[in-house]
Amino acid sequence: MTPVLHDNHGRPISYARLAVTDRCNLRCFYCMPEEGIRYLPKKDLLTFEEIERLVAILAGLGIHKIRITGGEPFVRSDLMDLIRKISRIEGIQSLHLTTNGVLTAPHIPELKALGVRSVNLSLDTLDRTRFQVITRRDEFDATWRTLMQLLVAGIGVKINAVVMEGKNIDDIIPFVELTRTMPLHIRFIEEMPFNGEGSHYPRLNWTYRTILEYIQSQYRLEKLPDEPHSTAYTYRVPGFVGDVGVIAAFSRTFCGTCNRIRVTAQGMLKTCLYDDGVLDLKSLLRSGIPDDQIRMELGKAFRQRPKDGFEAEGKRTKVVTESMSTIGG
Repeated sequence: MTPVLHDNHGRPISYARLAVTDRCNLRCFYCMPEEGIRYLPKKDLLTFEEIERLVAILAGLGIHKIRITGGEPFVRSDLMDLIRKISRIEGIQSLHLTTNGVLTAPHIPELKALGVRSVNLSLDTLDRTRFQVITRRDEFDATWRTLMQLLVAGIGVKINAVVMEGKNIDDIIPFVELTRTMPLHIRFIEEMPFNGEGSHYPRLNWTYRTILEYIQSQYRLEKLPDEPHSTAYTYRVPGFVGDVGVIAAFSRTFCGTCNRIRVTAQGMLKTCLYDDGVLDLKSLLRSGIPDDQIRMELGKAFRQRPKDGFEAEGKRTKVVTESMSTIGG
């Protein structure tokens, strides 16, 4: 039986988010500057062979849920080949994907066949003009087409909408309305300073509480049970098909049940979103050492995990300014 891995605070670690690239075909306001970021040379990215080896090592430690992220993962050529390989690794029980949907639609039938359970679709507005302002690209139709095809294929869809003051507040209620007839999970996320520049505001006004109160001013909500280790507080409008949730990504209220780790595209382990990297996995994978030794190093890192995002941020060597594209969405 695969062991259950725990950190130094008694939290199980069973979920890894793997960024396969730092590149993206959008330039979202909350993620990177308009001019973009300095992308990593290809040699600095983990190869697919290294990612496959790492996933097998993580599976042996008890991590059974994998999410492929970016940047935009489909910007990396032959991504489907990597997903095929990961889907066959013993111990991986659920495989998921985060994407902006621009390049995703042609791959949906195979994603379904490979057993991809759900897709987190980054979509911050239902208005085409606002979409272009937020993403600095005119790709709304492609993202919407992906959403519709995912629903037809029967793949679970969570829409991740970052709430931005002065940008998309008018979209909150239309997003809730989508759940009236569509089996969608809408997740409203507090904006974070991972945008390549630092915080856009001196004070975050649209917190998870503010977002929830705004929705409750228009609808009666019933609280749903939150999934184990969920980052979202989940609700449903009675009679609606889908549900809505709020994620306190900046307020960091869910850290006590966090079961996830991240691996950046350059192979840096993050045991918390707010740390600046705790273990250089790429160097270990390329050093020639055996898997058992890498497992030992991972175990050491997991036993030194901060209790929450505030402690992790306090231990950083530099302030938070990196782009979410370099971290893994």
